[in-house]
Amino acid sequence: MIQLKKMVFNSFQVNTYIIYDETGECIIVDPANYEPVEDQALSAFISEHNLVPVLNINTHCHIDHILGINHVKQAFNVPFRAHENEEKLLSNAPLMGKVFGFNVGHLPAIDHFIGHGEVIAFGNSELRAIHVPGHSAGSLAFYAPGGEFAITGDALFAGSIGRTDLPGGDYDTLIASISSNLFSLPPATTIWPGHGESSTIGDEIANNTFFK
Repeated sequence: MIQLKKMVFNSFQVNTYIIYDETGECIIVDPANYEPVEDQALSAFISEHNLVPVLNINTHCHIDHILGINHVKQAFNVPFRAHENEEKLLSNAPLMGKVFGFNVGHLPAIDHFIGHGEVIAFGNSELRAIHVPGHSAGSLAFYAPGGEFAITGDALFAGSIGRTDLPGGDYDTLIASISSNLFSLPPATTIWPGHGESSTIGDEIANNTFFK
């Protein structure tokens, strides 16, 4: 059975997710750990639950969501995957890090791109990638049919949507992509966003003021 662990990291309070199942294989989503104590917390959970990381995937590559990529790469030697439209954000990350007080150094390149509709398999489980541009050009959500949840990154939050005033952002594009690509998921689907608490697709359709 697919399971999800949320860990909150760095001063931006980013939700990092570890997705795993009964085989012990796991995927790390948006590693945002920055301080050594955060690196240790991430590694400790994986060790204590006898998990084997097989992949690092990112919903997008804004600076607050990629601070732990180097640690994950060095500690677990797993591929790093994201949408191809995130390459520019990734290349600008060291500069953006300085703006926000983070020393990120050199970051690894994206090993393999993730496309809309791609199925990402691990253990006995799978995630389906959903392109949800608007917060950034290559923003992705990851839907787990077997677990009835979706990791929505900074596209859709409980009661809100992502900022569109950052590089690659566009308000109309975000509204359209959420409406078409996320609100078509089953209403009972739990959403796990990039910041804050969970919600459901049904609750957001009914109550999110951006879609009234």
